[in-house]
Amino acid sequence: MQSLALLSWEQYRRHGDLKDLAEALSHSEEAVRLTPENDSQRPDHLQGLAVLFTNQYWRLGDLKDLEMALKHNKEAVRLTPEYDLQRAGRLQNLAASFRDQYLRLGDLRDLEAALEHIKEAVRLTPRDDPQRPGCLNRLATLFGDRYQRLGDLKDLEAALEHDKEAVRLIPGDDPQRPGHLQNLAVSFRDRYQRLGDLMDLEAALQHDKEAVRLTPQDDPQRPGRLQSLAVSFRDQYRRFGDLRYLEAALEHNEQAVRFTSGDDLQRPGRLQNLAVSFKDRYKRLGDLNDLEAALKHDKEAVRLTAGDDPQRSSRLQNLAVSLRNKYRRLGDLKDLEVALEHNKEAVRLTLDDPRKSNYLQDLAISLRDRYQRLGNLRDLEAALEHDKEAVRITPEMHSQQPGRLQTLALFFRDRYQRLGNLQDLEIALEHGKEAVRLTPGDDLQRSDHLQDLAISLRDRYQRLGDLKDLQAALVHDKQAVNLTPQDDPQRPGCLQSLAISFRDRYWRLGDPRDLEAALEHYKQALELTPEDNPQRPVHLQNLAVLFQDQYQRLGDLEDLEAALEHDKEAVSLTPQDDPQRPHRLQNLAVSLRNRYQRLGDLKDLDVALEHNKEAVRLTPQDNPKRPGHLQNLAVLFRDRYQMLGDIKDLESVHRHYADSFTSTPAQPERSWSAALSWASFSQKFSPQYCIIAFSAAFNLLPEILWLGHSISVRHDAVHRLQVEDGTSTTANTCIALGNLTAAVQFLEQGMATVFQQMLQLRTDVDKLPENDAKALQDLSAQIYTGKIKNLARVVNDRNTLLRKIRSQPTLKYFLLPKPYPELCHAAQAGPIIICNSHTDSCHTILILNPEAEPIALKLDVTLDQLKAQQKNLSRLLGQCGIRARGTASSRLLGRQENSSSKSKEEQFEDLLAWLWQYIVSPVYRILQSNGIQNGRIWWLPTGAFTSLPLHACPQTDQFIHSYTTTLGSLIQGQTGKMSNGPMKLSVIGISNTDSKGGNYLAGVSQEVNNILSVVPNSLVECLKNEQATVDAVQKQLQNCSWIHLACHGKQDLLMPTKSRLLLYESQLELETILQMPLEYAQVVFLAACQTATGDSQLVNESFHLGGGFIAAGFQGAVGTMWSMKDDDGPVVAKAFYSYLFKDGPQPQATDAAEALHFAVRELRKQNVPYEQWIPFIHMGI
Repeated sequence: MQSLALLSWEQYRRHGDLKDLAEALSHSEEAVRLTPENDSQRPDHLQGLAVLFTNQYWRLGDLKDLEMALKHNKEAVRLTPEYDLQRAGRLQNLAASFRDQYLRLGDLRDLEAALEHIKEAVRLTPRDDPQRPGCLNRLATLFGDRYQRLGDLKDLEAALEHDKEAVRLIPGDDPQRPGHLQNLAVSFRDRYQRLGDLMDLEAALQHDKEAVRLTPQDDPQRPGRLQSLAVSFRDQYRRFGDLRYLEAALEHNEQAVRFTSGDDLQRPGRLQNLAVSFKDRYKRLGDLNDLEAALKHDKEAVRLTAGDDPQRSSRLQNLAVSLRNKYRRLGDLKDLEVALEHNKEAVRLTLDDPRKSNYLQDLAISLRDRYQRLGNLRDLEAALEHDKEAVRITPEMHSQQPGRLQTLALFFRDRYQRLGNLQDLEIALEHGKEAVRLTPGDDLQRSDHLQDLAISLRDRYQRLGDLKDLQAALVHDKQAVNLTPQDDPQRPGCLQSLAISFRDRYWRLGDPRDLEAALEHYKQALELTPEDNPQRPVHLQNLAVLFQDQYQRLGDLEDLEAALEHDKEAVSLTPQDDPQRPHRLQNLAVSLRNRYQRLGDLKDLDVALEHNKEAVRLTPQDNPKRPGHLQNLAVLFRDRYQMLGDIKDLESVHRHYADSFTSTPAQPERSWSAALSWASFSQKFSPQYCIIAFSAAFNLLPEILWLGHSISVRHDAVHRLQVEDGTSTTANTCIALGNLTAAVQFLEQGMATVFQQMLQLRTDVDKLPENDAKALQDLSAQIYTGKIKNLARVVNDRNTLLRKIRSQPTLKYFLLPKPYPELCHAAQAGPIIICNSHTDSCHTILILNPEAEPIALKLDVTLDQLKAQQKNLSRLLGQCGIRARGTASSRLLGRQENSSSKSKEEQFEDLLAWLWQYIVSPVYRILQSNGIQNGRIWWLPTGAFTSLPLHACPQTDQFIHSYTTTLGSLIQGQTGKMSNGPMKLSVIGISNTDSKGGNYLAGVSQEVNNILSVVPNSLVECLKNEQATVDAVQKQLQNCSWIHLACHGKQDLLMPTKSRLLLYESQLELETILQMPLEYAQVVFLAACQTATGDSQLVNESFHLGGGFIAAGFQGAVGTMWSMKDDDGPVVAKAFYSYLFKDGPQPQATDAAEALHFAVRELRKQNVPYEQWIPFIHMGI
């Protein structure tokens, strides 16, 4: 019977006729039945019967056949003694049956049993046994299976080791060698896919090629080897992007499927792989036929896969990808819904398989697609959760980790774009950067990762305005385009992203070359995008925006018409339920409005209004883009009101503007401009809305001047957004409306905003609960120093904590802009005179004391006159040769030639007389009429009043003059804790800044000696010349309460935070000082050049050195408005400190102003010219 079984088996192997296999099974079962239990041939017959059942299972997939094979293999092993040479072979067969059952049912216990049996087989097989290579090969396969299931890299390394040994041991002409080579290739490929080492990929390809070469054309194993070779070619393509590799993969995939019979259990897997190759070619070339072929093969693969097959989840996922690709191409939502069902089923069927991370990520991607289509936030939240889990279960060194991180970054960015939470954007950036870092330079996916990182950087630029983010986005966009082949369907997206970056830079810097580059790249993107591609509306919309920009620049009506044409087509191609439809409708409305403004056709305005209304209606309340849509709608109603005068339109203007400021906008800088525009409109037509509009604008400043940015970046934003003009306009309007308290509040909010942020980081937390106080101090300290890696997260944590603190009724306004009833306490030690300049009028607001109502004084001067006096002063200083302490230079602050016939002294007298007559004297009259005849007064100049020596023009000494940068800084100085320890003065004198005697200051040595002669030795620490290094000076700043700096200083008007002290062979920048913890700081005397000159382009932003030291924590500062003469330093210093210590060794910070007043009077007694005594000023308490 056994002989008959063998004959039928050979017939089956030769012809593949199932009847022959059935006959072989029948004869073999009969042979087993007739063989006694104790017959030595029974194990052989059982093993043979198991082989036949196994082959029938492979052919028909009936699980009962597999169970019978396993049963007979177990019995054969049980009956074979330990010493029997056949035992190793029977153990191998038993292991193979356990593996087949594991592959079918996914029970890890079957895999572990298979491993145990094969290990025993290897142990029993001598090293020189011809069967050992096959045994090692099976052991390697099982280790590979366990690696695929559990992801343990040790299993993969073990598989590789055993595969290599098997190949090494097997002769070159052994018919089993191709199988061993194929398995070795699989192990190399698995390690490449895990670790990304190109050498592994090359090894896999070479072994696959050799395996196919050695396999006869009619060998039943040839299809499997062709498929393995196809996978290696596909991996090569995905790494390098060479289309030839993909074509080779497709060719071998198609051969593998063609040579595999319809009822072969391996057919579904080969169909799946063929589908994957078609999908890759579709993604590369965009041919819809390839996508249809992929979909067809994926469906067939799923149909042929049993419901309990562990591979079913993989095939469902692949089918989902094909359906999702079809949805993205043709836009049929049904395809996406079916894809989602398959994605969910794939995840449900997978428990502890490492591939689960793939299925989770793919489910997340499908959910994101539906979110983008329908806008349901639950889809996005679900996508985020699934992708987080995918990243969590992906090993750190896995080659898929960059892709996982990129996708996760994408979802966080989506949520940021929907909800506006900056922390989501920072997390997206963090993951995006890591994805790029982990992606090899030659990886085909690198361009995708670079583009996504560029988009996140651009989003942060649009939110926070840091030009460095935009420049970085441009660099990444360019790299992405350069890495993307010309025929890649992803290229239009890369070109679009690059165009947007060029466009944003054009909007920021105004270089027409950027606009031209953006247009060129957008046109290319549109040309490369098929008519039926769902991304086409995106390209049309963005190209329309650029035509608008070109129209605004050149005024060519053809550009406007082109913009309209593209906007209309973009809207027409966008489904009604697409979340992007509102944005495209708004863009169309903008184009129509522009044509209305050009041609005056009211129909265009009416249609624009309808589109914009629809955009608002379709935009969810929590969408950060909604404020922009509302603001545009308000502008359209404003246009129609100004045209027709309908009161309903006027009401709509204010309603939509007001609604737009109830949530955080996507682009706060644009909302700032919109709020000021609203205020300007209100001033003409509805004055009652002015204060509301201005409040909306100023409430945006903390968002615009985000704490997570460097001081320099925030300072640049103040310049760029013309906060000076906005603040002066606001104050002027409030004064005209008679609301002086509002004017004071807005001036305080708008001037020195960055300065005030630094003060807030040093705020007193005594009123807070202990835990909140400590947390706020810790977070503020981290931001203040700026020396932490994830500054953005710390800023967000601080904002969250502040919201928690403000939820308590008694702390509702903690660290929010102070109302006037608090601000007026700045005048507790004397009147404060706030100066505001505007094109319409110039005013001072006098706060006489905390109890008195503020007084507005309209000055008989214009903004142009103030600017003229500033120019006169600059020219006059140029004639004096003033540039640096102790020097006269040909490179002067102003023009040297004297255009006036008057002497310098006469010109100074004219300047001071003008200031007295038109500014100071009217102020004095107000003070005197209110019974204030003497004492201290504080000037708070803004705009064109800065840099004018208001303190120097009075003819009498009845008032002691000081300056303050803000009311808040004065209050903080007045309420600051006094030092508990003894007064400690640090004197730092630098005669020359290097060993070669550079920048020599002859008077410094005498200045230091004069101070030491009047201050008790026990209270002084002194650093001279080479002792005054950056480290030594920083230490003194941190440990001493009073600081005297006699050295060169340098004011940087373009970047005030880069203003610096010139120390010995080093420099100490203001930005560094601002980041230092100065616990004991009270007063600093800056006997250096250019230490108190404010930047007239700012609203008293106060980042000259003197104001900067106050921001850093000093209560008061003495500085100079321009460079002092070197000879004056010793005189002023001696008089200053003599006066300070006349009553004892513990002077107060409040004594400094009177001491300077005395010192300057002593200097004037020497009949020095005006330019020598005027510059000395006091700031602070």
